[in-house]
Amino acid sequence: MKHLTEYRDGARVREVLDDIQRITTRPWRLMEVCGGQTHSIIRNGIDQLLPPGVEMIHGPGCPVCVTPQELIDQAIAIASLPDTIMVSFGDMLRVPGSRKDLFQVRAEGGDVRVVYSPLECLKIAQDNPQKEVVFFGVGFETTAPANATAVFQARQLGIPNFSMLVSHVRVPPVLDALLSAPDVHVQGFLLAGHVCAVMGFWEYHPLVARYRVPMVVTGFEPLDVVHGIRMCIRQLEEGRAEVENAYPRVVVEDGNRPALAIINEVFEACDRNWRGIGTIPGSGWQLRPAYALYDAARRFAVSHIQTQESPLCRAGDVLKGVLKPNECPAFGKECTPRKPLGAPMVSSEGACAAYYNFGRFEASGVQQN
Repeated sequence: MKHLTEYRDGARVREVLDDIQRITTRPWRLMEVCGGQTHSIIRNGIDQLLPPGVEMIHGPGCPVCVTPQELIDQAIAIASLPDTIMVSFGDMLRVPGSRKDLFQVRAEGGDVRVVYSPLECLKIAQDNPQKEVVFFGVGFETTAPANATAVFQARQLGIPNFSMLVSHVRVPPVLDALLSAPDVHVQGFLLAGHVCAVMGFWEYHPLVARYRVPMVVTGFEPLDVVHGIRMCIRQLEEGRAEVENAYPRVVVEDGNRPALAIINEVFEACDRNWRGIGTIPGSGWQLRPAYALYDAARRFAVSHIQTQESPLCRAGDVLKGVLKPNECPAFGKECTPRKPLGAPMVSSEGACAAYYNFGRFEASGVQQN
């Protein structure tokens, strides 16, 4: 249980919270980028234990949540074809498209399966040579090495009936977009430890230099989160803006070099549409030309499918940190986990799901600047 119970020690968390109280002299607005951190903050009530005026803003760090609706509809269109097996992680099956989700496709007879690793798809393809196997590859930098490895091995093994519908996004470009947006007012960031475990944190130095905003890499357990908050507030109180690493047991500045090598072998940067946010230049990955044979969007010619978001869903404002989930008029009414309007209500890392599951139904009443 090492690195689990010790990072959930209530007494140690309380000590750090007391220290945050001691060093804080004015209001601050911090954004945790990762949805896993959001759930830890809401589940443990960390945001309610911080000094008055210190506000946690929930960022766009849920890959399922930011997958654009047209890609969901493209996946649904592919999964509805005969002799096709659509495979993905469990969260994606419940994300609503314009008319249905992948669970409904499965209920209607489509072969839609859940896996825990994209490498499982290669075995499925080998066991079903008469069918096309498509993996819905969604994620931030965290899942990119495994997804890239699946494509790389498919080519090495000569598996012709495997392809990937790619929806990979990158953190630094979206932070750049948020910091330059007029309606986003964030003074410090908690960076996602698992993303930085892959990529390192060298990419964030130019952002800190440009915007003079502290960024702290941290983990997901309560002690990790409050430690990261303390480091961020200490920088703000001292007038500093640096990239600091509060997660050294997992993260080093240069990242995981073998993981970076396989990512760079298979993927190249591209512009990417973020659900509810819009297109951000250079914020995604797509397969390199050498691996275009494994691009499901090309293989099944579904790139033309475009959709429009529900006008009731304010997920984009939630993902940008402009709106808290319980400040959305549809929250808990037209939008619930059983009947979601947007992905943040069904994803295991979605901010709306965190607020719903942990009973945060009353609007915070915090005024946006």
